[in-house]
Amino acid sequence: MKPRISVLTLGVVDLEQSLVFYRDGLGLPTEGIIGREFEHGAVAFFDLSGGLKLGIWAQDDISHDTGLPKLPISSTAFTIGHNVTHKGEVDEVMEAVKQAGAEIIKAAHDTFYGGYAGYFRDPNGHLWEIVWNPQLLPTDD
Repeated sequence: MKPRISVLTLGVVDLEQSLVFYRDGLGLPTEGIIGREFEHGAVAFFDLSGGLKLGIWAQDDISHDTGLPKLPISSTAFTIGHNVTHKGEVDEVMEAVKQAGAEIIKAAHDTFYGGYAGYFRDPNGHLWEIVWNPQLLPTDD
């Protein structure tokens, strides 16, 4: 398998609420919800750096499409890391996500590897880390 991951899709309870959180609260660019003309097809995609897309799709629809039972979201199953270019940006982003309705799980703090990071949970329970790591700085702004 070649490393061609292009979309990461999060299962969400309420697609409209999640769209508002990611688009309006976090400022991620999107064309909004598409695929409403298909039963179980409504989804939204957000443009991330490097051509990567973040998708949000209702958990009920993922369950229907895969045939798997719907299970509760586990905040510790995986994290999504958002790297920033300077230490102060961690605090800025953490405040912005809090204002957007995120739950701050761990306030920004100095890390064991010489960086600075904090954790928040989105309205569906997905865990995000906002991190400044001087060894892994993003190449774009």
